[in-house]
Amino acid sequence: MKKLEEKIRNCKKCPLWQLRTNPVPGDGSYDAKVMFVGEAPGYWEDQQGLPFVGKAGKVLDELLKGIGLNRREVYITNIVKCRPPNNRDPTEEEIKACAPYLDAQIDIIRPRIIVTLGRFSMGYILRKYGFQVEPISKIHGKVFEARTLFGKVYIVPMYHPAVALYRPQLRKELEEDFRKLKDLIEKVV
Repeated sequence: MKKLEEKIRNCKKCPLWQLRTNPVPGDGSYDAKVMFVGEAPGYWEDQQGLPFVGKAGKVLDELLKGIGLNRREVYITNIVKCRPPNNRDPTEEEIKACAPYLDAQIDIIRPRIIVTLGRFSMGYILRKYGFQVEPISKIHGKVFEARTLFGKVYIVPMYHPAVALYRPQLRKELEEDFRKLKDLIEKVV
């Protein structure tokens, strides 16, 4: 994983490298049974080189704590490893450039559960494992079971934690999805 993280830090596959302060490979346990995949680093992530350290990261920390987990027990990363300007959505080109890094992280960590945070990571992961992509509002909190070379992996699409900041009425749905995640963890991990 250290070699992969070094490749990410030196990556120049798409134009985002020219704008970054720090790439954000990921953080957490390399033996994690649960991997969270967000979309792209924001301002604070770019400053610190760590995923989910801004306001959305605080929401994620609260959600993890609510089900008895902390960052050291899981692995947190993004589909795109460098911050898009003005926190815009990642482009298909950027996702395509970074996806091999995410694929390698999954292969190294071999999580039992992959939680996608937001529609871009959801779309990529669901397509990767052969599922049809539907609107996140329709499938958040549902569990998809896929077979891999290293066994079953369970995919749980969720809203991005930032939704709790911009649409506070969805906070309850996020909390409910995390309760479902806790039940899944107790069954399969």
